[in-house]
Amino acid sequence: MCQNFVKIQNLSLYGAFRCNQKKSYPVMKGILLLVFGVFAASLLFAQQPPAGVMKGQPQGPSITGRITGTLLDSLTGQPVEFASVVLISQKTGKEVDGTVSDAKGQFKFPEAKIDQYKIYFSFLGYDEKFLQDIQLTPEKPDARLDNILLVPSSFILEEVTVTGEASVVENKIDRIVYNADKDVTLGSGDATDVLRKVPLLSVDLDGNVSLRGSTNIQILINGKPSGMFSSNVADALKMFPADQIKSVEVITSPSAKYDGEGTAGIINIITQKKQVDGYTGSLNVAPGNRQNNTSLNINAAKGRFGVNGGAFAMYSSPRDGVNKFERGTLEGGQKLPPTFTQNGITNTSRVGYRGNFGAFYDINAYNAINSTISFHGHSFDRDGTTDAYLLQSGIEEITSRQNVNNTADLGYDWNTDYRRTFPNSEREFSLGVQVSGNLNNTDSKLMQTGNFDYLGIDEKSKNDGTNLETTLQADYVHPFSKNVKLETGAKTILRTIDSNFNYDTLSVQQDVYLRDASRSDEFNYRQNVYAGYASMNVSFAERYGLIAGVRYEQTAITGDYKFDATEFASDYANWLPSIILSRKLSQFSSLRASYNERIQRPSLQYINPYVDQQDRNNISFGNPAVKPEITHNFELGYNTFVKGIVLNASLYFRHTADVIEDIVKVDETEGFSYKTYDNVGVDNSIGLSLFGSVTLAKIWQIRGNFDARRASLKSNLPDLTQQNTGYEYNSHLSSTVSLPAGLRVELFGMFRNPRVTLQGTQATFWMYSLGLQKDLFNKRGSVGLRMVNLFNRALHFDSELQGLDFYQNSYFEYPFRSYGLSFNYRFGKLDFKTKEAKSKVKNDDQKSEGEQNF
Repeated sequence: MCQNFVKIQNLSLYGAFRCNQKKSYPVMKGILLLVFGVFAASLLFAQQPPAGVMKGQPQGPSITGRITGTLLDSLTGQPVEFASVVLISQKTGKEVDGTVSDAKGQFKFPEAKIDQYKIYFSFLGYDEKFLQDIQLTPEKPDARLDNILLVPSSFILEEVTVTGEASVVENKIDRIVYNADKDVTLGSGDATDVLRKVPLLSVDLDGNVSLRGSTNIQILINGKPSGMFSSNVADALKMFPADQIKSVEVITSPSAKYDGEGTAGIINIITQKKQVDGYTGSLNVAPGNRQNNTSLNINAAKGRFGVNGGAFAMYSSPRDGVNKFERGTLEGGQKLPPTFTQNGITNTSRVGYRGNFGAFYDINAYNAINSTISFHGHSFDRDGTTDAYLLQSGIEEITSRQNVNNTADLGYDWNTDYRRTFPNSEREFSLGVQVSGNLNNTDSKLMQTGNFDYLGIDEKSKNDGTNLETTLQADYVHPFSKNVKLETGAKTILRTIDSNFNYDTLSVQQDVYLRDASRSDEFNYRQNVYAGYASMNVSFAERYGLIAGVRYEQTAITGDYKFDATEFASDYANWLPSIILSRKLSQFSSLRASYNERIQRPSLQYINPYVDQQDRNNISFGNPAVKPEITHNFELGYNTFVKGIVLNASLYFRHTADVIEDIVKVDETEGFSYKTYDNVGVDNSIGLSLFGSVTLAKIWQIRGNFDARRASLKSNLPDLTQQNTGYEYNSHLSSTVSLPAGLRVELFGMFRNPRVTLQGTQATFWMYSLGLQKDLFNKRGSVGLRMVNLFNRALHFDSELQGLDFYQNSYFEYPFRSYGLSFNYRFGKLDFKTKEAKSKVKNDDQKSEGEQNF
């Protein structure tokens, strides 16, 4: 049996770790064979010329092209705006891409693969039209289609308006895409401001992101994980300026090729990365009363080689938050007067930076390699003073304390990818390697005085954490026919996590700080994940599509302490099936049903045994014995784009076993509470998501999102027989008006009601904003103004929690009113095409929260 003692003050909290030591599964050999086989196949492919090409013959310089054109009214010769344009493979009959024409009637498909296409055009009041036999070849990859005439229908319709809003929010078979670069009012914000506008997502004051009410999500950057999210997700998101985010993908039904973790889904942030023959760049400056951002990005390319780089820095002005707290006893379900109260003020500020450099090289038309390295860092200061009152065993204790905290975070991500494609086929092979490192150092100092000498405290604590992650991945796509495609691959993730924590207490006699060995140690944690998957993509009967697959993941965990004999190990395997079935109802409407099983492994903050005692009356620590969550997701969805209206509706059900929740208990003898994490039981949630958009009078766009769900949590722990149910909902609404002379105005508002937890509820959050933007220098630049909660200086947050025999309430007030300017200028050659050089490495596999201490 594995055992551990967490020493807190003079109290030892005993807990037996639920550890399983098992032998490796035989399936592991199959995964290794799969990796070897896929790699061997890649070498064979690389040595053989593509079909129809003799050895030694040159191959085409590129495998992507561009299709552009202009739509005109056949009677008036005027441009036709907002017409739907669908690109269709003439060989397979599948829809490849879709767009709408702009105010000049122009449309473009900037990343069309070498193939033979037909294009379908439609618009209310005009006859449908097809263009056939549009051929793109390596020698002639671009097609220009000028003056395509649409014939008005023979009958007259009443005046209606149709929107191009489909370019802002796109519905795909397994995801919703929010194109942030189409939102004109995000220039002065950061990534949290962008995510607040994404359908299905909710972001609270601290920057913690949830999807349909669940924080069990994985956030990717350009399709790959980032070590910056291993410590504090909320702070990491603040390192991204909004104007550098191209789009956000919300994947609610991940297929088998994605990592099994992220039980609620995956959020993929796509940044602005563009390559040109020549160079281009942008400079962004965004000063404000709450936050100041600046960034510079440069891209350059010549022929088949290109580079890109960027730098970003931010500074958040110091702000004071007011907090209040009370705790009391429950007797017969009734609250007695509180026996413990606190009142304090906390000042916070942060500074951060990030940078990146990348390069790509197209070896020939079918082989390409790209490599990127990025770094990030931030410093977060939090200082506060707190007055407390405790009535314990008839004795009144009155204390005043001062806390000084600094957290410094530094990390990097390096990845290199090789991609092999094949002519006249969707066959593709790719190899990827990624190395991520992160350092997180927290220094704290606590000074406390009281009405009794024994209440005096003067101590320092340090918590240094390191996280090293190495990932190897191989993927292969093989089409058996135009309607059947196989995706398969293998992946290995090797994680090494160390946490060195110690406490030093002032010795009054010696006037020096002495190490407290009972609260100091070094925690070493290793987690290796081995995975393989296979997924079939089938289309049949012209209107039906099916993606079905299974993923196998084996996890091996070991952990130990430097100064404690305690060791633990766990080895488990999971088969994770997934299926998505879609039916096309019309050209722009479809139904979708999906099921998948997901796993959520606990991240460092849940397992780190470091004891946070900055508030001696409310302490917290992790639990290395926490097991992963297993979730079954069911979803039925409908989406359509008709008569200028975009609508997406989804009904979903989520069943989660071994739910990881924070639990709070009170030690009546010592008079303090402690918070840790455990697998408390079962969570059943059923909900409905709605998203819609419409354009009125061609210049006024309205978007809205609403998500409602019923959450039901029940604990199976013998010493915590609690359950809680309730309704959660969040919504947002935006209205954008485009005026003459390049001026745009937007109003935005969002609201989220209290989130249900096992022991209570978390605070309500709401906000509203006004944004204005004006184009300058022939649209090479722009200037903007953004105001948030203009008529409310601060927001108030109330949370409630109840145990079996106690209750506690917390109140927090934080300045939230903000206003700021933004300036953007783009220079260089602007006639670019996007280079698709995204990493194939995606680590989607750890449950995390916004705040974490190493």
